[in-house]
Amino acid sequence: MAESAEEVHRRVAAAEPLPLPDVAEWPTFPWTVVDGRLAVRHLAGPQDEPARAGEDGRSCPLCGDQPGTIWVNDNWRVKHLPQRSGLPLVLVLEPLEHLDLPDLDDAMAGEHGRISVWLARIMERLPHVGRVHVSRWGDGCEHLHTWFHARTERLTSLRGSFSVDWDEVLPPGPEDVWRADLAAVAARLATHDGRALV
Repeated sequence: MAESAEEVHRRVAAAEPLPLPDVAEWPTFPWTVVDGRLAVRHLAGPQDEPARAGEDGRSCPLCGDQPGTIWVNDNWRVKHLPQRSGLPLVLVLEPLEHLDLPDLDDAMAGEHGRISVWLARIMERLPHVGRVHVSRWGDGCEHLHTWFHARTERLTSLRGSFSVDWDEVLPPGPEDVWRADLAAVAARLATHDGRALV
């Protein structure tokens, strides 16, 4: 069972001050500090789109067996990140085949939708999880990967799109709690389809 808001708050308070997330150094980060005040970063001019990892299916880091896979069916897998992070759970849904979102045929698109709803529903029913945010970022890798970020219930600073940034700076919770939640999600997902691997 994920930690309560009080448990997370105590653990984070003991770790303060928290580091800036890596995203603060990315060229796409929209904010900077000027004369001690937060300001909008200058918008770079148009340029060629950079190549994505796995472009055209070559040397794709998401093809083949993936560490951290907790559930699989004939077409899809759910995995966790290589390392625990600050939110209770961050899971990723990926097709086994090298496909991007626009490449999904109607059957795969329907299956993606069903698994996404099942996964969000299962994660939100875990104790102390307030909401699950679902996102797809496709600029870094051509292989579709849909993110599921579970935030702690009653920690209102973590609400909304900034929960992704908080995930990078909050210290990870206890490993045994995280592993138990991974196993619970995989087992419940397997009641719908596929099989649990943890």
